[in-house]
Amino acid sequence: MKRRSMLLAVLAAVPALAAPPTLTQVTPLPPGATLTFPHDFGAHPGYKTEWWYATGWLTTQDGRQLGYQVTFFRSATAADQDNSSAFAPKQMIIGHAALSDPAHGKLLHDQRIARAGFGLAYAKTGDTDVKLDDWHMLRKADGSYDVVVKGAEFTLSLTLAPTQPVLLQGRGGYSQKGPHPEQASYYYSKPQLRTAGTVTRADGKRDKVTGRTWLDHEWSTQVLGADAAGWDWVGANLHDGGALMAFTIRDRHGAKLWAHATWRDPSGKIVHYAPGDVSFTPRRRWRSPRTNTTYPVAQTLATGPVTWELAPLQDDQELDSRRSTGAVYWEGAMTVSRDGRRVGHAYMELSGYERPMKL
Repeated sequence: MKRRSMLLAVLAAVPALAAPPTLTQVTPLPPGATLTFPHDFGAHPGYKTEWWYATGWLTTQDGRQLGYQVTFFRSATAADQDNSSAFAPKQMIIGHAALSDPAHGKLLHDQRIARAGFGLAYAKTGDTDVKLDDWHMLRKADGSYDVVVKGAEFTLSLTLAPTQPVLLQGRGGYSQKGPHPEQASYYYSKPQLRTAGTVTRADGKRDKVTGRTWLDHEWSTQVLGADAAGWDWVGANLHDGGALMAFTIRDRHGAKLWAHATWRDPSGKIVHYAPGDVSFTPRRRWRSPRTNTTYPVAQTLATGPVTWELAPLQDDQELDSRRSTGAVYWEGAMTVSRDGRRVGHAYMELSGYERPMKL
């Protein structure tokens, strides 16, 4: 749900110009209706926040394993949407990217932010085409994604090829995040994207990589209730070809406000789990030496009668995005085990631990 990470802060630096925009609210889809593709692969500028969130595990030619994350956010601002000036900051585009390499010991990450316009930053409607300077995510005619991020410490150049149908979250893509209908997003996932490309370090070292990626796309206007402080989320590509997504929304005391999980097994059968059937239980915590925030980096996830053990590729996968979205959160590569046996690779996001989230 960001997640992959949702837009984590109101962009207070953008002034309100004249009347604020009227934003579209998320509402339940009519019975039998679903999201529509390829249109819904593209941007939805009438909603407040939106993100395209790619996370995955990569293997280098010499067998080293890396985790990576690339997220593009679009945020409608308080600017007057009828303002005809090309300089009016109606939409903001934000990019986050991270590389998790145990040999480095902590997360490498970068972030960017710009107003949409002038062909330098945009999120186009109709299909996935998001750009922020020399960062981009583009869905091509064959359905694959071209992802390029040029950060200060690393460059990612990856192709993500689909191997499975879209996985609609919630009811046809309407995903509740609380008890009230407006506390929701439109949300679909693309698990098991076959991934290939290169990772280049700041010193010029270039590795060819292969792997699997999980892609989330969400858009919404309200999402969380006023009593929500943050969430735990996981998206897992299972080794048998299955896919697992789960999240829980927490209040300021750590209690569960809402939860949901979706499990698609190798045959394609989909099971949705209600809030009472989903729980995250910490097994081990890690304290950041930079922010003094404590995160439950190893957890047991229960989906109905099934339990999954989640363990980090490395403990230090904290991302400080205060220069863009204003939040500090933990987001990292995880292994997934069941009954003592490794069954998949995942990414987990832990938000609202440093301070309560403000969307």
